[in-house]
Amino acid sequence: MQAGIFNTTQMRILIAITLLMGIVVLASYARLNFAKIEFINPMPATITVSGEGEVLAVPDIGRFSFSVMAEGVTATEAQEMSGTNINAIIAYLKEQGVEEKDIKTEQYSLYPRWSYEERFCPVGSYCPPGERIQDGFTVTQTVTVKVRDTDAAGRIVTGVGERGATDISSLAFTVDDVEELRKEAREKAIQNAKEKAVTLASQLGVQLVRITWFDEAGNSYDPYYRAVPMMAKEDGMMSDFEGPEFPMGEEETVVRVNITYEVR
Repeated sequence: MQAGIFNTTQMRILIAITLLMGIVVLASYARLNFAKIEFINPMPATITVSGEGEVLAVPDIGRFSFSVMAEGVTATEAQEMSGTNINAIIAYLKEQGVEEKDIKTEQYSLYPRWSYEERFCPVGSYCPPGERIQDGFTVTQTVTVKVRDTDAAGRIVTGVGERGATDISSLAFTVDDVEELRKEAREKAIQNAKEKAVTLASQLGVQLVRITWFDEAGNSYDPYYRAVPMMAKEDGMMSDFEGPEFPMGEEETVVRVNITYEVR
């Protein structure tokens, strides 16, 4: 009788141990699966928002470029003619208050000028091809100018044309310190993105944890007005015309950003 009771007790203990081992195995298996899930998808949930900032400013400088082209039989002659006109224009710019640091040569070239000489041959006879011959030199010098007194821009570009410039172009009004405008526009873009992130998180029912990525997508600068000034009279005489009106408008600076937030 006692032997039967002993065997029953042993069986119960054995079953209990077996069940306990099964629970341990299942727990280990579950823990392993959770570890696998974390390994497969280690990245936290994120949202990305964009923001845009815009700043308008009245231009405080004007920029334009002019060129002087001269031709001569010799290279020296062409250079002297070009240099005389360039020197006269630069002296005029300085008289108008343009500083030397705001006058910059962008391009200078000297190259031979060629013509094509035809051969005259009797009718019906063989006529060799014509010949290209050099008949002089051409000099071109291009200078860019920064005008800080924007009210004087029209008068200055007209005066440059009256003093021998053969081409005046690319007049544009802009802001000299564009970095300050970028900074202000960037601050507005970031604030705009943050406000969007708060709204989106509320709509999704999640919480913002931290910023994981930032990108300044780009910026644009759009001066509203460009013009080409009037040239001197055909007879080369200077006129009493003080220059055309150049409306400056406003310059628009736009910065766009993208911000990624970790959420939970």
